[in-house]
Amino acid sequence: MFNDLSSPAALLATRRSGKPRDMVAPGPDATQLARILAAATRVPDHGKLAPWRFVVVGEDQRDAFAALLQAAYRDDKPEPGRLEIEAIEQFAHQAPCLVVALSTPAHASHIPIWEQELSAGAACMNLLEATHAEGFVGGWLTGWAAYSPRVAAAFGLAPHDGRIAGFMFIGTPSRPLDERPRPAAETVISRWTPSPSA
Repeated sequence: MFNDLSSPAALLATRRSGKPRDMVAPGPDATQLARILAAATRVPDHGKLAPWRFVVVGEDQRDAFAALLQAAYRDDKPEPGRLEIEAIEQFAHQAPCLVVALSTPAHASHIPIWEQELSAGAACMNLLEATHAEGFVGGWLTGWAAYSPRVAAAFGLAPHDGRIAGFMFIGTPSRPLDERPRPAAETVISRWTPSPSA
């Protein structure tokens, strides 16, 4: 069973993202989304800088979002093919709820940028966990649009000031979730042994 809500430990042990293209309504209502976003901010944050932002793209703004993506894509590929345009449209309109997560480090701070970016990643993960705790599924996507200067600018990011951490899609799965390959514990977990010469 995925996203088992019987206990916090069970949810962590069974958490599974959903594929945004398979998400259907309902999505979170305003109160549920507010809880999800509030939980997303409860992450480690060295220096109390809040180096992340969340921008909700409303259902009534998806056409404008699709137009933005098309214009940005044409910056690098002026004559895209039909399938490319269809993929952009599908991306922009999938799932009932979309939150764009931004990494916005404070460059003037003495806190290393890397630590601030880690906090942004933790905020995205908390958003997913909170989404699943509310009974929905979430999917964290990036792709070319996350690295497009034009898309970043449309979300208020000046060059070199921050970046899009991800497009966070939220909804209800239209089909059962399936497992993805997970690494064997021994390949990613070890115990440190000091070197005799250390």
